[in-house]
Amino acid sequence: MIPIAKPMIGEDEISAVADVMRSGMMAQGPKVKQFEEEFAKYIGTKFAVASSNGTTALHLALLAHGIKAGDEVITTPFTFIASANSIVMCGAKPVFADIGADFNVDPQKIEEKITEKTKAIMPVHLFGLACDMKPIMEIAEKHGLAVIEDACQSHGAEYNGKRVGSFGTGVFSFYPTKNMTTGEGGMITTNDEEAATLASEIRNQGSKQRYFHHVLGYNFRMTDMAAAIGIVQLSKLERFIEARRANAETLTKGLAGLRGIVIPYIPEGRRHVFNQYTVRVTLGHRMNRDTLMAELNRRGIGTGVYYPLPINRQPLYRDMGYEEEMPESEKAASEVLSLPVHPAVTEDNIAFILSVMRELSK
Repeated sequence: MIPIAKPMIGEDEISAVADVMRSGMMAQGPKVKQFEEEFAKYIGTKFAVASSNGTTALHLALLAHGIKAGDEVITTPFTFIASANSIVMCGAKPVFADIGADFNVDPQKIEEKITEKTKAIMPVHLFGLACDMKPIMEIAEKHGLAVIEDACQSHGAEYNGKRVGSFGTGVFSFYPTKNMTTGEGGMITTNDEEAATLASEIRNQGSKQRYFHHVLGYNFRMTDMAAAIGIVQLSKLERFIEARRANAETLTKGLAGLRGIVIPYIPEGRRHVFNQYTVRVTLGHRMNRDTLMAELNRRGIGTGVYYPLPINRQPLYRDMGYEEEMPESEKAASEVLSLPVHPAVTEDNIAFILSVMRELSK
């Protein structure tokens, strides 16, 4: 089986963890601080705050910007559920705006959703492609809104030469399927010193000084073992990205023109880092998406559907009273299919994937 995802862990990551274990400093310590500094430099922000995972990082970023009960945060329904859940965890309400052709939130739809309760916009840079940030930032400035960028799938993605996570306050995940990993982990990036300071306190039980607690906090800390992996992975990230982009380019050339297959749309000025290589399987194909996926799996090609049900259609959110239809998100959910693109995918693997896709698309 050619897996849909595979973490790229080598002896240097293993050695880095062993060094931390020998040091005895296994909880949050100097390695976390080093990782924060290096990641902030990579993204292009003044500050970075590490956390235990991407979901806690989203939660922290919202809390650090004062999101609370009664507030509304506009986001996309076509994403992993943690994006919306982090808003609910603050007592606030996610307000969904539908997506465009790039699978990301449509800026025009955002402005239509703004009310007097709106306090922030959470664009999600899905699959490794930046959202259209210029109009989003203009909308946020016009209405005095915070921007929390969910960049959990988009380490190194760029919009007009600027890395995602540096427009507003960015949030990244280091889950094993991401372009770089710490096993589990998250990171907030920001130029807002007040938000960075508050996020640092909240992740550490609301404490500035040990055993003195100023705000309600949580244990959202990253371990030095995770940070040690992250430091090594960050040094390899650009190499990982270029391997993904090269694989994606070969897939795109090979899939172009196949009946019923729509290749990824990449607007001008955006650097796609391909956390997922996602096509659409449309009515023009002789198989529906699920049948094609099953046949690919049977032939030894791992696939994924990200995501089969938009958040507004999830039972949890139905129970909360969400009824509004999101036609573009719902259409995408019925058509999307992701193919292997990670750095461990070989030229022979891609040739096999393309040969099977051509055969099944005749």
